[in-house]
Amino acid sequence: MVATAATSSFFPVTSSPDSSDLKNKKLGSGSTNLGGIKLKQSASSVSLQVKANAQAPPKINGTSVVTSPVESFKNEDGASSPPARTFINQLPDWSMLLAAITTMFLAAEKQWMMLDWKPRRPDMLIDPFGIGRIVQDGLVFRQNFAIRSYEIGADRTASIETLMNHLQETAINHCKSAGLLGEGFGATPEMCKKNLIWVVTRMQVVFDRYPTWGDVVQVDTWASASGKNGMRRDWLVSDSKTGEILTRATSVWVMMNKVTRRLSKIPEEVRGEIEPFFMNSDPVVAEDSRKLVKLDESTAEHVRKGLTPRWSDLDVNQHVNNVKYIGWILESAPLAVLESHELSSMTLEYRRECGRDSVLQSLTTVSDSDVGDLANVGEIECQHLLRLEEGSEIVRGRTQWRPKYAKSFGSVDQIPAESA
Repeated sequence: MVATAATSSFFPVTSSPDSSDLKNKKLGSGSTNLGGIKLKQSASSVSLQVKANAQAPPKINGTSVVTSPVESFKNEDGASSPPARTFINQLPDWSMLLAAITTMFLAAEKQWMMLDWKPRRPDMLIDPFGIGRIVQDGLVFRQNFAIRSYEIGADRTASIETLMNHLQETAINHCKSAGLLGEGFGATPEMCKKNLIWVVTRMQVVFDRYPTWGDVVQVDTWASASGKNGMRRDWLVSDSKTGEILTRATSVWVMMNKVTRRLSKIPEEVRGEIEPFFMNSDPVVAEDSRKLVKLDESTAEHVRKGLTPRWSDLDVNQHVNNVKYIGWILESAPLAVLESHELSSMTLEYRRECGRDSVLQSLTTVSDSDVGDLANVGEIECQHLLRLEEGSEIVRGRTQWRPKYAKSFGSVDQIPAESA
C-alpha cells in the first residue's frame, strides 16, 4: 500500500479496462449525474478521444513500443487505448546524464594524475614538464633539461650550442617566472615602454665536463648588479643525479635602444623592477682580465669567409642570436684541434651586432703550438675574431682546449661510451 501510494504520487495511475467497462455501463447513454448535475457526452466526442489515444503510441525511454493485446484494450469502435502508466515505463532516459558524469570523472582523474605525478625511478626528471621553478628565497631560478639524441656530436657529448641554449632559455624563463617579462624578448614592462632590450657584452664559460645522451642537467641562474648601468647573470650547470658541477658561466648585460641601436643607461623605473631580484654574490667564474688580441688577415692562421646569417639565426629583436656567434667563431678553428681536443673554457667580448644581410669572416690563430703535432700537445689556447667583411669587429674571443680521452676518431665505434 505504501509503495502504491508513493508511486501514484509521482505517476498518476489510469483506470484498468475492467473498471472502464463498469463505468461505461453505469453511464448508460453517455450522461453522468454528479450531485444532481447532468453531463452529456456525445458519440462524436468519444470518438475523437479514442482516435487521439490511438495516435499516441506508448514509449519507454524515448522508444516507441508495440503493446500486446494483453497490455491494451479496445473501445467499442475497435480502437486500441494506450497501456496503463506504470513506474517502469515512465522512467526518464538516463544515457545523456550518465555520459556527462563519466566525462567529468575521467577529466578529474586526469587532472589528479598530473598533480600527483611522481617519478618512478630516481634518475627520471625532477621537473617533468620543463617549466622550472624559483628557489632560494625567490632569487634563483632552476630548470632541468634532458640531453636529446639530436643535441650530441660525434663524440657523444652535448654540443656547445646546446649548452649555451640552455643558459639562454633559463635566463628568459627566470624573467617570466618572476613576473618581469613584458612584450619583448626578456624585457620588463618598463623596458618595453622605453624600447629597451638587453644585450650581452661579455661572457666567460668554463666546461668542466660535457653531459652525454640521456643525462639530465640542472641549470641554476641568478642576476646581480654590475656597475651602475649593467647586470651580471651567472649560471651553474650540474648533473641532476649526482650533483657534479658540469658548467659554470658568468656574463655582463647592458641596455640598448632597439630603435636607435645605441646603448642606454638603466632608467630608474627599470631599476625599480629588477633590483629586488638581484643577489649579492661573487661571479661563479673568476674574471680573466687578460686583454683579448685583435686579429687581422696578416696575424690569423685560419680564416673562414662568406659567413651569412640565415632567417632562423635571428631572434625576435631582429638581430643574430649570440649563441650563433659562437658557432661562427669555431668555424675557423683548425680541424686537428677539433678532432684531438675539446673546448674547456672561452671568453667572449661582443663589440657590435650584425643583421641578416651581413657577410662575416671568422679568424683564428693557435697560440704557441704546432698544429701538425697536436696529438701530443696538452692544453691549447686560441685567439678568435668575428668581423664583417668591411672590417668592423663583431666578437673577440679566446678559447682554451684540453685533450680528449679518445685519441682516435676513425669511426664512432672507436669512441668510448664512458670515460673514467
